[in-house]
Amino acid sequence: MPAESVSAAGPGTRGEGAEAVPEVEHEPDYRFTLANERTVLAWLRTSLALMAAGVAVVQFVPLLGRPAVREATGLGFTVLSVVTAIAAVLRWRTVQRAMRRGRPLPGSATVWVVAAGLAATGLVVCVMMLAGP
Repeated sequence: MPAESVSAAGPGTRGEGAEAVPEVEHEPDYRFTLANERTVLAWLRTSLALMAAGVAVVQFVPLLGRPAVREATGLGFTVLSVVTAIAAVLRWRTVQRAMRRGRPLPGSATVWVVAAGLAATGLVVCVMMLAGP
């Protein structure tokens, strides 16, 4: 991975006319790299499960609720699946870069987004179940 350059004004800033200083990267302990890879794989498994839930709601639960609501719920699971997969890869890359540069690990809103999406979709499923066919 090529080192990015930052201005002499400080890390993460780019001043015009400032001399660019290459940021030093080092290979992190392999255990941290492997843990980061396991984490991204867990997020990708979660994404796959969300996609399977979306397909299952649409294809295998035909008598539950109105077709439009059922399809919207399946679409919600599938969209959440795509968001989770993209966020997983972006998070993996960000954490890997931070480890290589010796910086603190950045925060992430991914857990909150997935939790909110699951809660919203779960509420729709509950309403569908209570409403019946």
